[in-house]
Amino acid sequence: MRANNNITFLFYFLLVLPLALADLTVGFYRSTCPQAESIVQAAVQEAYNRDRSIPAALLRLHFHDCLVRGCDASILIDSTSEKRSEKDAKPNLSVRGFELIDAAKETLEEVCPSEVSCADIIALATRDGVSLAGGPYYAVLTGRRDGLVSNLDEVDLPGPTVSVSEAFQDYFRAKNMTMDDMVTLLGAHTVGVAHCGLFKDRITDFQKTGRPDPSMDPPLVATLRSICGVVSGSINPNSTAFLDQGTPFTVDNQFFKQIMLGRGVMKIDQELANDGLSKGFVSGFASNSALFRTRFAQAMVKMGRIQVLVGEDGEIRQKCRVFNPY
Repeated sequence: MRANNNITFLFYFLLVLPLALADLTVGFYRSTCPQAESIVQAAVQEAYNRDRSIPAALLRLHFHDCLVRGCDASILIDSTSEKRSEKDAKPNLSVRGFELIDAAKETLEEVCPSEVSCADIIALATRDGVSLAGGPYYAVLTGRRDGLVSNLDEVDLPGPTVSVSEAFQDYFRAKNMTMDDMVTLLGAHTVGVAHCGLFKDRITDFQKTGRPDPSMDPPLVATLRSICGVVSGSINPNSTAFLDQGTPFTVDNQFFKQIMLGRGVMKIDQELANDGLSKGFVSGFASNSALFRTRFAQAMVKMGRIQVLVGEDGEIRQKCRVFNPY
């Protein structure tokens, strides 16, 4: 019992007590906008009641924002006739959740105008989505400022066919994330989907062999071929399949159990279980649900710190889709 109490205290200390990094802190809006977190939570709850896939959308939105210029809400900016923004980059064309962020921001501007950043709304909304999907509820550091730049040409995100070492060296290590962090964050695929165009080679013509990827579980191959239209002879690259075929709407460790059985849908997912750099973390998460929940919360907090703007840097946007008019 004493050991369990110590573990509980450590988890609380790491994730719930007020933490600070530069000007980021838990409860940043406690005095300036005390309703901030509850307003965001209500917006997420309303969206979740309509669409159980919104946690996956928010996780992807947060990830795609933080890996380009840091967690500064630059992904929310709309393109103009003069300049195309991150939102129009190919990897972001299927990103969702913008309307939810807009709804939360609109209410926040009514209650406490020009106080809560769009970057913080993304981080808070993602936490709330994870919790609604059965994942951990963790304390979010707030105090981010919104970026002043959003360029389509700066978007460079890991694709579905990248190797484990390439993903780590080129994207995660460059952001001061560890291999453990990377595997943990890719565990967000437990609630994700992928378009057939991203993995059709694995179920039809793997490496130009004319056959499916031999490392993929044959029943999964059959399921995916049916979903994507291979069986009927009319492949639809826009059809989608769950990345976790077990519990696709729950943030849990089932994704790791699935890929250990050869049931990874995308190449990078399956390689996590096969590559010597990452498979130890995969097996650890697959066998220990509590470990994954703890590490997922920690990795999300860490990702949310990437290249943040604080203090007088950036701005607090009045509307998340456009820079302030000055």
